[in-house]
Amino acid sequence: MRKTALDMTVAENRRLTSNYSLLVLQTKCAPTNQENTFQFIDIQPGQFVQVRIDQSKTTFLRRPISVNFVCPERQELHLLVRLAGKGTEALCNLKAGDDLNIILPLGNGFSLPTEDQVRQGFNPLLVGGGVGVAPLLYLGKCLLDMGVKPSFLLAAKSEKDLLLIERFREFGEVYISTDDGSAGVPGLVTANPVLQQDWSSIYCCGPMPMMKAVARIAKANSIQCEVSLENTMACGLGACLCCVEDTVEGHVCVCTDGPVFNTDMLKWE
Repeated sequence: MRKTALDMTVAENRRLTSNYSLLVLQTKCAPTNQENTFQFIDIQPGQFVQVRIDQSKTTFLRRPISVNFVCPERQELHLLVRLAGKGTEALCNLKAGDDLNIILPLGNGFSLPTEDQVRQGFNPLLVGGGVGVAPLLYLGKCLLDMGVKPSFLLAAKSEKDLLLIERFREFGEVYISTDDGSAGVPGLVTANPVLQQDWSSIYCCGPMPMMKAVARIAKANSIQCEVSLENTMACGLGACLCCVEDTVEGHVCVCTDGPVFNTDMLKWE
């Protein structure tokens, strides 16, 4: 898949919480530009972009950010950014009209069901925690476009930390877990009984302990499970080897062979 360095403009910066911002980006080209329109249509759920951060003088490397949502008809890309350091702080402080240069689309996304699976009633559960909910929104939209209504299990520390809940409800049923019990089922996401239902597939992104625990539950119930890894990435192109992961097929770069993997491929205990 061809990769493009694209100049985009911040159309909106929605500060969701003190630690999270939703950047709505638009291309600086007219929507009639067929080359750029193709790039947006071609983005797959689970892929990511590399963002150049000119606003931070101490940030030299691009930052990898999951694709949260895509609107090809508006040449629009949504990125959910968690404040984690100087680079992401600069992104969270962007204002409407600011410019960003991004490389996209990068990596391999989630596996979508075949036409036969859709006809047979494909029933997926999408599990996310923290900023790991980011790639699941566009995945949910793509599944619904295929005639599959997904279910979401979203986890956070507390109710105030839940992100984009109403947006997720546009595409499927939403189940919630919070550590403090302020919303949904109290406790870790793995304590939510919805995980024990009969799902065709589970897609998961979030903290590593959460993904490993979800993968164990999926394996115990003979459910296919895919996870999106968040290994440290510097280049996003497989050159720097920062993001190497050990798999049953040897060491691979998460940025090029992933970030999405079937858990059967991972050497997880």
